[in-house]
Amino acid sequence: MSVASPEPVVIPQPAEAHAPALDFDNLKVGEKSPAKVNQGGFLSVVVLGASGDLAKKKTFPALFNLFKQGFIPTGDVQIIGYARSKLTNDELRKRIAGNLKPGKNALQDGQAVISEFLKLITYVAGAYDSKEGFMELEKAIASRENVGDGGSSSTRRLFYLALPPSVYPLVSKMVHAHCMNKHGWTRVIVEKPFGKDLASSEELSGQLGELFTEDQLYRIDHYLGKEIVQNLLVMRFANRFFIPLWNRDNIANVQIVFKEDFGTEGRGGYFDEYGIIRDIIQNHLLQVLCLVAMEKPVSVSPEHIRDEKVKVLKAVQPIKDEDVVIGQYEGYKDDEGVPNDSNTPTFATVIVHINNERWDGVPFIIKAGKALDSRKAEIRVQFKDVPGDIFKCKKQGRNEFVMRLQPSEAMYMKLTVKRPGLDMAGTQSELDLSYRERYQDIVIPEAYERLLLDTIRGDQQHFVRRDELRAAWEIFTPLLHRIDCGEFKCLNYASGGRGPPESDDLISRAGLWRRCTAEMMDESYMSALSSQLVASFRHFGIFACIFALCATSIASLETAFGLRAREMIVANTSGLIAAVTSPG
Repeated sequence: MSVASPEPVVIPQPAEAHAPALDFDNLKVGEKSPAKVNQGGFLSVVVLGASGDLAKKKTFPALFNLFKQGFIPTGDVQIIGYARSKLTNDELRKRIAGNLKPGKNALQDGQAVISEFLKLITYVAGAYDSKEGFMELEKAIASRENVGDGGSSSTRRLFYLALPPSVYPLVSKMVHAHCMNKHGWTRVIVEKPFGKDLASSEELSGQLGELFTEDQLYRIDHYLGKEIVQNLLVMRFANRFFIPLWNRDNIANVQIVFKEDFGTEGRGGYFDEYGIIRDIIQNHLLQVLCLVAMEKPVSVSPEHIRDEKVKVLKAVQPIKDEDVVIGQYEGYKDDEGVPNDSNTPTFATVIVHINNERWDGVPFIIKAGKALDSRKAEIRVQFKDVPGDIFKCKKQGRNEFVMRLQPSEAMYMKLTVKRPGLDMAGTQSELDLSYRERYQDIVIPEAYERLLLDTIRGDQQHFVRRDELRAAWEIFTPLLHRIDCGEFKCLNYASGGRGPPESDDLISRAGLWRRCTAEMMDESYMSALSSQLVASFRHFGIFACIFALCATSIASLETAFGLRAREMIVANTSGLIAAVTSPG
């Protein structure tokens, strides 16, 4: 969860041209082209909020990774941190150093590379509302400009606002008043959350829009920098066999899932202001949905791609109550700063419907939650059953195309094939492409370093445009307001499970087909089954039925779900007997 919000700032020279549109033939993973980055003169990167966690864990490490790969050469760049904390240059460098990883390049001395990078970093202390502080920052920036290797008089300034969104307008005014570049472009990156609803987002966009034009603002969503997410467009539009399949005639549903196996862990006070829908679904997962569902753009230029994403968002139908399940894990309110009456969701499943020719009738199942049974983020496209199923493929499961974002990047297709042997029996197998194994010799960039490089290059393809942001908030604001005022209540769920059972019911109603596995037979499901058995036994009033029914349940459940279900039923048998024989 990031600590920042709204929008970025860019002030291009009249002579500056936007990044040229790329074709897929020129897209190469891990490609190095420092020459492209060096164009335009000396580069100053200013990290506002330099003493915070976001800067320490994400921004500075991303800059370091670009540096060690040659994208920002020593003689042409300076990095300046600005924050309220009273720190020296060396104190800031020490804070940063522990998060820098030298890599495995045998030709580089890792510690030497880190030391060389840290020398680029200086620090200015000042308040975010201080005219004097930003004037001092301007002096620090200007003192090294025009001193690049080429002695170029053209300069570049990039401001990264690693700050809470509440201070974006104030800091942007200070940058605009005191630190604008007179000899080249100025760009400003801002982090999510971009507001809390449509009204606050529009207010923030308006405040920033008074200072900077839209092509100067870089609203960062780090999911758009992930390798697998960026691969979506290439996979869809550069592979012939996907094109005729990618529609409502062949696809049964699309699942976009984000799961964490830990809770808020001391950050509950901050998280409680936003919740899982604002924090993950409205931005990250909705952006992924756009890339899955969008039509083919005219080209891969930033504006053409973002135009198509906006069309998808505008085609999303209003979300209905029956298409939503929200939950809150047990123990969330024990976290510091979380009120006892909190109705903030830590889990949500939302069924989204897109009203256009390609996707009419296809549910997009968006699911996100904390304190669940695993850590996972993936896109799962499930295809429809084969008509005239002569091999009984339904027993094995549907064809699926899966793109896993974490814990490790992967793409694979689930297909039904013949099981080896004398019988003509089918089984499900996978055609797998593991990124880490397939591209062992290529550095797969982290999301933040890719997006920082895009900003330096002036490529806004992977950043959120204002009309995109507005359309996304229009989808979720009505639901969020109902949750905020308590009209839509959270369901409790146990930590370490699958979330509220109602979520699985909703997903099943939406048309998701999945084989019954031991994973599904979690404790909450078995507890509900036990209660139903107790009620049945009491209704019949025949003690002997316990053993017959349990035996039947064990046999059928073992067949359907495996040994774990049988073990859980047996473990509950003593409790069932006690409940049935108890008075009343």
